[in-house]
Amino acid sequence: MTTFSLTTSSSPSIAIFPSHKVSRINRNIYSGFTEHMGRCIYGGIYDPGNPNKHLLDSRGFRQDVLEALRPLQVPVFRYPGGNFCATYHWQDGVGPVQDRPARPELAWGNVETNHFGTDEFMQWCQAANAEPYLCLNFGTGTLDEAMAWVEYCNGTKDTYYANLRRQNGHPDPYQVKYWALGNEMWGPWQIEQMTQEAYAERAVQWAKALKLLDPSIQLILCGKEGATSWDYHTLKRCLQPAGLSDLGEERLPLVDMHSIHLYTASHDHYENVTAPLAAERSIEVCSGLIDLAIVENKIPASQKRPTICFDEWNVWSPPRAPGSQGAEEKYTLSDALAVAVWLNVLVRKSRDVGMACIAQSVNVISPLMTTDTGIIRQTIWWPYELFCRFMKGHTVAVHVACEAYAGSTKPDWVRAVKDTPWLDVSATVDDDGWVSVCVVNIHRESDLMTRLGGVDGQKVKVYTITGGHPEVTNMAGTEEVGLKESDWDPDPSQDFAFVFPKCSVTMLRWKMQ
Repeated sequence: MTTFSLTTSSSPSIAIFPSHKVSRINRNIYSGFTEHMGRCIYGGIYDPGNPNKHLLDSRGFRQDVLEALRPLQVPVFRYPGGNFCATYHWQDGVGPVQDRPARPELAWGNVETNHFGTDEFMQWCQAANAEPYLCLNFGTGTLDEAMAWVEYCNGTKDTYYANLRRQNGHPDPYQVKYWALGNEMWGPWQIEQMTQEAYAERAVQWAKALKLLDPSIQLILCGKEGATSWDYHTLKRCLQPAGLSDLGEERLPLVDMHSIHLYTASHDHYENVTAPLAAERSIEVCSGLIDLAIVENKIPASQKRPTICFDEWNVWSPPRAPGSQGAEEKYTLSDALAVAVWLNVLVRKSRDVGMACIAQSVNVISPLMTTDTGIIRQTIWWPYELFCRFMKGHTVAVHVACEAYAGSTKPDWVRAVKDTPWLDVSATVDDDGWVSVCVVNIHRESDLMTRLGGVDGQKVKVYTITGGHPEVTNMAGTEEVGLKESDWDPDPSQDFAFVFPKCSVTMLRWKMQ
């Protein structure tokens, strides 16, 4: 639990309580997303046409991308979309590459060659030391097609699609755990857009069949933004008591997670860095809707409570980086602060969030960009790296007292429902006793000297992300925003005061005694 007290005092304070564990953090909140969009797949993770062959492995995978991602231990990658999956037929993307059909791709206006498909994605996940998460085609797809995909990936018996996988050179099942029941089916941009009633009915029927086929899988319901009537209706219809059916056999819960999506962005720095607080409120409301469905549907306490799968989030302004043109955002220092606030939100709400996927992982609205000769770590890479490496274990209680930004927010309603302190904070303690505190100073003019409680005079490792001004980027060939490491010896005679630089992300780490 992180609490904020707004004060007119010019001396902020942060009190950390490492022994007060609030909730376990599921590392899946640091997951990624790879979609057949722009240069994410072709030219991103898979680049066999690149003349610089030293960048590739024998399968055409970009080794520099894998080498950048592996140390982060990204736990899960979502695939193949996104909007792309609404016309994607997985059987087009398996078997001999030369025999795979090219298809019109309607989500982003491209031609899909299908040279990269299910088997390639599974091999890439293995190379990245990550689990796959597949999104089913709820647009032009059928239940038979969805069941065939599960059988192809997970089947162990002497059945048609399991044998097809073996025939394609993959004898062992992939054991894909996570499957999404469609993507953004509420959106007018979707092929086969649905009403909430139509979607919920289809989701129930598909979920029953898929859980009968493979009881080990986890199904993710297609929500909206968390705080909408779509979210309430689908949760109310699809969260059902498990137990015994009318025929006496064991019945599994139909859904395990509820997906929500949100992107934030503004050209105004303060609107940009406070916008992720809208996601925090969306999680809070969605959690309440899950509880309401549990109460109204009389779900027993013995049945596992579904969590939220925030499987698309990031800073993205479509007018600035149109999806039809590849959505290659050039991220600023301000965006890096916004992503750090996003990550603070996910840590603070770890009780409710079972997975979150930054959208996307390479080239498309991404922390990591490829060129013909190498990679560029954008400004937002650095907070993502810090959280992946260090913010794990349990979130712990924190109290923050400081002045607040009082201007406009985007969306407007953030001002009415959330505090917007100059210092945005989350804290964790891992299983080895390392305390990690992330502090984002969103103020663009003022360093903030802050009294810290809970450090107890121990030597502290300091990681700082900042730059010359909020609009600076890393895309001009120079790394203007990076990661600086240092040490700090807290001084009790100075009230353990630490100066958080203006427009910065700071992570403090120390070992509990």
